[in-house]
Amino acid sequence: MSSINYQTLSFEYRRCAEQDAAADATSQAAPHPVIVVGAGPVGLATAIDLAQHGVSVVLVDDDCSLATGSRAICFSKRSLDIFDRLGCGDRMVEKGISWNVGKVFLQEELVYTFNLLPEAGHHRPAFINLQQYYVEGFLLERAQSLPNIDIRWKSKVVGLQQHGEPGSADAVVTLSVETPEGEYPLRGRYVVAADGSRSPVRSMMGLDSKGRVFKDRFLIADVKMEAEFPSERWFWFDPPFHPNQSVLLHRQPDNVWRIDFQLGWDADPALEKTPERVLPRVRALLGPDAKFELEWVSVYTFSCLRMERFRHGNVLFVGDAAHLVSPFGARGANSGFQDAENVAWKLAMVLDGRASDALLDTYASEREYAADENIRNSTRSTDFITPKSPVSRTFRDAVLKLARKHPFARSLANSGRLSVPAVLRDSPLNTGDLDSFEGKMVPGAPCADAPVSSAGESAWLLAQLGDSFTGVLFCGNDDIDAATQNTLRLLQRGPIPLKLVVVAPQGARIAAMQADNVVVLEDSEGLASSRYDAAPGTFYLIRPDQHVCARWRSLDAARVETALKRALCVEGVA
Repeated sequence: MSSINYQTLSFEYRRCAEQDAAADATSQAAPHPVIVVGAGPVGLATAIDLAQHGVSVVLVDDDCSLATGSRAICFSKRSLDIFDRLGCGDRMVEKGISWNVGKVFLQEELVYTFNLLPEAGHHRPAFINLQQYYVEGFLLERAQSLPNIDIRWKSKVVGLQQHGEPGSADAVVTLSVETPEGEYPLRGRYVVAADGSRSPVRSMMGLDSKGRVFKDRFLIADVKMEAEFPSERWFWFDPPFHPNQSVLLHRQPDNVWRIDFQLGWDADPALEKTPERVLPRVRALLGPDAKFELEWVSVYTFSCLRMERFRHGNVLFVGDAAHLVSPFGARGANSGFQDAENVAWKLAMVLDGRASDALLDTYASEREYAADENIRNSTRSTDFITPKSPVSRTFRDAVLKLARKHPFARSLANSGRLSVPAVLRDSPLNTGDLDSFEGKMVPGAPCADAPVSSAGESAWLLAQLGDSFTGVLFCGNDDIDAATQNTLRLLQRGPIPLKLVVVAPQGARIAAMQADNVVVLEDSEGLASSRYDAAPGTFYLIRPDQHVCARWRSLDAARVETALKRALCVEGVA
């Protein structure tokens, strides 16, 4: 557990090499491979992922501190899986409050309960609650441990120019960076803009985000107290302590509780943040005898917006800079982390010369699709929570009353459908057998976890996947035949080398592959085979971001190599 007060940390500005070099020397120096603008959660995750792929990164931020207040607090299982790959998952989960259960109330009556992770056999919970400053702090400490990340505080980007044909070897982005000691030029092959919803990079490029602004206001109150509430998500529609509005309650670490009060569009944001207005609202919820302290208060209005395109030349936009959703459903930061892992492996492959620059276009198309899905779900949640007409209000109240007794109505009740990762079904990178499988592990889906054992020790499947292209072979009780072993060796040593994982039934003997640096796992509870609809001989090709790329009922080296070329947008492969 961390005892550091991350909200009070401050980081020193330091001069960099470009400031000490003459202007002509700076213009002739080799550009940095990637510059990430913005050291928030998504920018930090992008930098870490790139660094773990061996890419040198310069990370610039105009501030010198971490977030204050809880801000983003709900981090999904998919984000926890990403944090595991980034080397800080355990810290997040140890500090965070794990939860799977949510409850929805109408007035004071429980309408229904839902469980976001109803099945066993997953390493991580459906969600943790963790204040954003902890998430940023843990990510920052991980970034500081990596020698190929250069973090520059108090470095504000005030200008941007692109030179050369985008995607060509001589294409360069030059940033003008303002510091306490003046401006200097900073050159990079690619720039990732993770600079938030008001993105200065987006503005200076003359770009904008379009969508819908919702006419409502919400008050956030972070309250420190000792309470008996369970670690669940509680949402009230029209409670007697806050009539005709809605309230959301979450538990956070350090005995801090997050309360969101709907205020209405006519509320005065400045007035509503005063103790005279906040304290009575909190006391009405908690009771007259409750003892609590206010830690942080904010009033927000929310929007569902996105840029038309997430790639503009050699500048790529991620997180809130690219898309913005309402906070109901925890889709903002969680989708941003998925942006980060998507763009990182693709940039690494392009910079290493293994992939065509066209691969970066698929970052844009895949994550634009995911943003549309998030915006659609976020808009539906917001319209249900804050109906704007008598008809929609009547519909909402009828749904909630029916949901007390009728399961069909619960699928219509929407207190903020919680974030799930996008299934990239239509990605141009997908291939393989699309029809002879059942279940959720279709090409484009994020990989499911399952308990396994490795060399007699308990382990998890996802921990063996990611960071590189991985082939997963499911086998039977018999040892792998010689022909299959030769095929696996060919894939290991091919032009695009594969990491190889063999999943065998519990008790199977497959020692013949141990000498070939193949990871051998036992499917200790049979869940891996079940979740991947696998029979002996089934082969999956997994992307570095743990999405299914292709799958076949039998292993064939030529088909796998063709799928790899497609996944890297190598010229000559459709």
